[in-house]
Amino acid sequence: MRARALLIAMLALAAAPAVASAAHYRPLPGGRFASVVPADGKDAPAQVAAFALRSEPVTNAEFLAFVSKHPQWRRDRVAPIFADGRYLSHWAAADALGPEALPAQPVTGVSWFAAQAYCESEHARLPSWYEWEMAAADATRADARSDPAWRERVLDWYSRPSSHALPAIGGPADLHGVRDLNGLVWEWVDDFNALLVGSDSRDQDGADKLKFCGAGAISLQQKENYATLMRVAMLSALKAVDTTPNLGFRCARPLASTPFDAPHSTTKRSASTAPEASTP
Repeated sequence: MRARALLIAMLALAAAPAVASAAHYRPLPGGRFASVVPADGKDAPAQVAAFALRSEPVTNAEFLAFVSKHPQWRRDRVAPIFADGRYLSHWAAADALGPEALPAQPVTGVSWFAAQAYCESEHARLPSWYEWEMAAADATRADARSDPAWRERVLDWYSRPSSHALPAIGGPADLHGVRDLNGLVWEWVDDFNALLVGSDSRDQDGADKLKFCGAGAISLQQKENYATLMRVAMLSALKAVDTTPNLGFRCARPLASTPFDAPHSTTKRSASTAPEASTP
């Protein structure tokens, strides 16, 4: 009986989903900077408090562990008000990854609601647009957005067909210790649906029109920085339930609650309840 119990326990461990633990949260200093989305809708700089950003996007293995612990986020159980019909559709099954979703690849095909729920399970949240944009560094500069070579690399990535298999996470770390912010997948931000909202309510109809066809760039600052403006236009055209094969996410935290240089855990906080059905 003891041998049988031991065998069952070993089989259970073998079947348990792997949880990647290499991703850390890295500190970013915050401050004032010239965002492509002015804080006042005209030309005011953005102000960002110091925060911590996940060093890597969330992987398929990590998200599988999450849905295993919180089955209301499985693709066969998630409510339609929280994700569209393409949610995790490239996984082999609701509880299995398969050849189209390798463990070390970034998870994609997730809605804003699902991404936010995952981040909550790490005592975290999705980063704001300003936080995400401020993290646009390279290996030697805290802000690489003005570098034509950096922009060209991002634009080259945009031109890659979405049918191509995603590479595994693990690009070179930038000055902040953050990896794969550009060049791997698009990423959700918390305020994705507020990026092209005008400060004057009379502008709302025009703002909605500018969300589509990539035309939003004409109303924003730094029009020469098309690489970043493309992200704004893409995110602004989404709904919180939308999922796409090249859209993933990473999480952010307040500095005060973040132990640095320690592996994260996807099991610290319960996500047993689904988020409210409202966009941010």
